[in-house]
Amino acid sequence: MAPTPHQAKTAKAKLISGGKQPKARIARYLKTTESQLVEGARGSLLLKGIRCSDAMATILKDMRSALAPHAKLLTKNNIIVPFDDAGQQSLEFLTTKNDASLFALASHNKKRPNNLVIGRTFDRRVLDMVELGILQYRSLNDFKGLPKKRLGSKPLLQFVGDLWSSDINLKRLQNLLIDFYRGDPVDSLVLNGLDHVMVFTAAETTLGGQEAQPLVHQRTYYMKLKKDPNGGKSPVPYLTPSGPDMDFRIRRTQFASPDLWKLAMKQPTTNKARKKKNQTTNLFGETIGRLHLERQDIDKRSGKKSKALRLAEKLEKAEEGAAIESELGREQEEMNSEFQQAYGFAPGDM
Repeated sequence: MAPTPHQAKTAKAKLISGGKQPKARIARYLKTTESQLVEGARGSLLLKGIRCSDAMATILKDMRSALAPHAKLLTKNNIIVPFDDAGQQSLEFLTTKNDASLFALASHNKKRPNNLVIGRTFDRRVLDMVELGILQYRSLNDFKGLPKKRLGSKPLLQFVGDLWSSDINLKRLQNLLIDFYRGDPVDSLVLNGLDHVMVFTAAETTLGGQEAQPLVHQRTYYMKLKKDPNGGKSPVPYLTPSGPDMDFRIRRTQFASPDLWKLAMKQPTTNKARKKKNQTTNLFGETIGRLHLERQDIDKRSGKKSKALRLAEKLEKAEEGAAIESELGREQEEMNSEFQQAYGFAPGDM
């Protein structure tokens, strides 16, 4: 039977503290490693494989510039084969030690030249990985003298092509790329803070007359917002190539099982907005509330009346009294006339 989260936390605390009751410092550290309801920016760990060429090292440096300040680059080579169990354990250890949930491993050998493996972890375990073969690359040094993005700015991500929705591998790769480059989570954006766009274009290719893996073109542009020359209110973006640019193909993939993926996508109940009773929102975004009150007898309610209303009420009562008296007098006269016709004399002559 698998241990509960509380049991796992207690066992980890005893392991760190040498089998004794954990000290306050260890308890504070364990609290920082717990899952949070609202996550901040994800850290990225960039590292080299067994052999790494200068070109692949340049890719890692440019990725650190693109992901800064939430990226850490390790300069030494690591004996890691990412698709083996031992290699995944090493990746899990390094990502946990450096507090990073995203990683990128660059390597180069005869069998798989210019190889880049990107992936992410969930609950300190490898969730999914994608191995990319870099076919062409232009670094930031190839765009010297051109404007570059600001540190920590969020990119606009654009995915061009129907393959991003039809191909399963590209669909999962799209999710991974969004997670990799999204930066700090924010609720709203200021237009002046948008300064670069990353475009990923997927194209079908053939190799020897047979359909091959789709080719993905990654292009990065510096964006400058200027006033619309046609007089529009919204600014117009002007794009300038700023790099880095690359073309790559998917070589190997290792995606999470459906159960693990469902667990990783599960949202805590505290983050879900509870439906408020008797409260709705209309088409224009206005909040409409419904109140349930007891039945009110308005006729019995009396409020303060002004002098004019009191005089009007007296006149109305006087008119009603005069009308009633006139009606009673008319009925009395009719009864007297009928009596005189029946008996030949008036009631007052008796």
